[in-house]
Amino acid sequence: MHSLGPYWLDPDDRDSFPDVSLALREPDGLLALGGDLSPERLLGAYRRGIFPWYSEGQPILWWSPDPRVVLFPEHLRVSRSLRRTLRRAPFEIRLDTAFGDVIDACAAPRADGQGTWITEEMNRAYRRLHALGHAHCAEAWSEGRLVGGLYGVAVGRVFFGESMFSRVTDASKVAFVHLVRQLQAWGFALIDCQVDSAHLRSLGAETLARADFTEYLDRYCSEDGWVGQWALDPALDPGLAPDRDRQPSDSGDQQTRGGHS
Repeated sequence: MHSLGPYWLDPDDRDSFPDVSLALREPDGLLALGGDLSPERLLGAYRRGIFPWYSEGQPILWWSPDPRVVLFPEHLRVSRSLRRTLRRAPFEIRLDTAFGDVIDACAAPRADGQGTWITEEMNRAYRRLHALGHAHCAEAWSEGRLVGGLYGVAVGRVFFGESMFSRVTDASKVAFVHLVRQLQAWGFALIDCQVDSAHLRSLGAETLARADFTEYLDRYCSEDGWVGQWALDPALDPGLAPDRDRQPSDSGDQQTRGGHS
């Protein structure tokens, strides 16, 4: 890896990644190309603060932007309007009951007419991670229909958000709030949101210098995470979270990267 371009991964070495400090400034965070989406390579990438993001027809592109957008669970921000929605409980929130449906919904074409970065190859890869117990989802249901949700990868005490979608106002936010409160109860220390967005900022996401972010990963990814079933504790009440700010609610059909929003 050098100033001329990103590093080409060795296809035979699934633990081979350059140091994240070598990522390009333009485009921000591009670190490497090639390799595969095997569970071993994906988990190794996440532990180093690297994630795949590319379009159909491109080689696999690996990224580690600086700064990094994260959410500390205790810093979750619940606006007054979102708190009212939570107390009204318009959705049934579940964990890990429809992972394939969630990733398919996240991969659907967006309302703005742009394509999806969740290629068929990515879809299959994260389904494999889910089958192995590493990838998980939160789902919002209404009258038997999946109306919002998100998925990501858990490594140790870190949850790496990948994508979220919403077909009904506030559906993804409500699912996210429930998931964050549950992760906090399970002892998760950090949620990686990867790419900045107003949607995530409204929920309390903040930026960390990449060097600080990787220090957190070195600590928390090596610690024991939750090993039980991924299901919501009915005793948790996310609607009682304190108002840290007032922000508009999400609405409409959306597909977001990084908590990826």
